[in-house]
Amino acid sequence: MIDRRSLMGAGLGLGAAALLPAEAQAAQLGAIGLQLYTIRELFAADPVKTLEAVAKIGYREVEYGGGGYDAMDHAMLRRTQDRLGLKAPSIHVPYDSLLGKFDACVTMAKTLGADTVVLPYMTDEHRTEAGWNAALPNFNRFAEGLKKAGLDFAYHNHDFEFTVKPGGVSLYERLLKATDPKLVKVEIDLYWAIHAGEDAAALIRRLAGRIYAYHVKDARADGSMTAVGAGKIDFASIFKLNGLAGVKHFYVENDQAPAPYLPDITTSYRTLRALRF
Repeated sequence: MIDRRSLMGAGLGLGAAALLPAEAQAAQLGAIGLQLYTIRELFAADPVKTLEAVAKIGYREVEYGGGGYDAMDHAMLRRTQDRLGLKAPSIHVPYDSLLGKFDACVTMAKTLGADTVVLPYMTDEHRTEAGWNAALPNFNRFAEGLKKAGLDFAYHNHDFEFTVKPGGVSLYERLLKATDPKLVKVEIDLYWAIHAGEDAAALIRRLAGRIYAYHVKDARADGSMTAVGAGKIDFASIFKLNGLAGVKHFYVENDQAPAPYLPDITTSYRTLRALRF
């Protein structure tokens, strides 16, 4: 039963919360993920030990990519995830695999517990006007097929999508116009978008509701990649737009993480865990 004293206590609690300084009421990230490409050499050598190390740092989500995971025992990886309390909301799958081994990709995603398949990269032959325009209908087709299988689809950018502009129109702009926004979501690699000269906040506002996830890595003054917190990107200001963006997942990634790798991803995790915005 709720008596008058309980109500007064609840009211006082709410009042106290309202009086807390802004810093204490600031938002923070929930589950923080890791794109396993960051530690691909460790993962290829010993996937179980690597997942154990990732979980020990504090990560609760992983995104599969690199390290030869596609040729591994996916049931074994899933059992390891479950034991460690790790979820894998998404996996990276190359374009050629989606073209030639679609059903196997679906099975792999479901075995690993993913609900989203992300196309991570397009090779040079696709980065022309003709090559890109020929590939885009397949993006829609992949998304439609995945939807029928109960999965979602997203595209992950690098910098070339913004900087290659045949006829004055960027490849990214062509992707957005030629694909179904209800089916083809985007995974924004914040580093690469900023590296290409994009205004991250403007891009996020424009794509609000279509953003599946962020890849989070920092940039030094010279533009090189580094662990989150060791560079100059203002992630707090970007994450203030999370409510508008509708982004679901935040994956740490550093394509150029230095060996032995684990210190780098520990720095990124601790920075994001402490971040308030």
